Amino acid sequence: MTDDVLFLTGEQVSRLLGLDAAIASQRAAFTALGADAADLPGKIMHPSRFDDSVVFAYVSRLSADTGAVAKIGSVNPGNAASGLPTVHAVITVLDPVTGRPAAVMDGTAITTLRTAAASAVAIDALSTPGSADLALLGSGTQALAHARAVARVRELKSVRLWSPTERNRARAAQELTTELGLAVEAVGTAEEAVTGASLVAACTLSTTPVVQGEWLAPGCTVVSVGSFEPGRREVDDDVLLRAASVVVDDPATAAEHAGPVVHALREGALAPEDLVGLGAVVTGQSFPRSGPGDIVYYNSVGLGIQDAAAAWAVVEAARKEARP
Repeated sequence: MTDDVLFLTGEQVSRLLGLDAAIASQRAAFTALGADAADLPGKIMHPSRFDDSVVFAYVSRLSADTGAVAKIGSVNPGNAASGLPTVHAVITVLDPVTGRPAAVMDGTAITTLRTAAASAVAIDALSTPGSADLALLGSGTQALAHARAVARVRELKSVRLWSPTERNRARAAQELTTELGLAVEAVGTAEEAVTGASLVAACTLSTTPVVQGEWLAPGCTVVSVGSFEPGRREVDDDVLLRAASVVVDDPATAAEHAGPVVHALREGALAPEDLVGLGAVVTGQSFPRSGPGDIVYYNSVGLGIQDAAAAWAVVEAARKEARP
């Protein structure tokens, strides 16, 4: 059985799935979701009783000619102190006809790439074309990936980066300055990073808000990827109250998992019908921004369909590379 199964390391995944291909895969994922053309069972997020880790599992299928994809992994917040990614995972890809394993690959690289790429798709769809000033909250793997991805869909003029540890934010700012070719400024407070920014990307694992609505400039687009379970809230209530639209990767999933959304629904500040799916935006069924001054908030908790689209892009690239 293993003769024709692809086994791919994180390094191979990253090489096969470039950033532009990752962004294209996420456009495909949300287009399928918006067209109700994909299989998306509910995901599992289970906090451990032993420590602060969270185990997760996703199963999904993008299309008839791509088979089911399953991912299992965990979020370990303590890894950040050791310079390790906080998310580790393994992905299994099944043949669309027989169901036999077609590939087993590192899920950490996929998760990093597809999460940032999906945020780039969201920013491209939700922000004004001239949005060029990015506030980046976080200095880890996901924060850096977001800066790279956003730079593919918007011509950034400035980046201000904040994270709680001065050493980490200085290192991240220097790394991005070299990569992006513009001066990335490490700042001392989240407010300093966010004030005046047209784009805000929150890439933390914070359980208390690091973005306050009163800081947001008119026309700002806010993306949050760390509020992936009910107990995590990267933004305060005012962000959602000031937003002309609250966009999520999937309304049903967000209503159960996205911390700020769960809280707003419980408090009556939002109704389920207020949630706009990114798939509906990508397919032209919804228009969250009525004018350039609107504030738009996007909360991503991550979906299996994103992994399915990215994993199959990797499989197809590997097969193409292997052809004589």
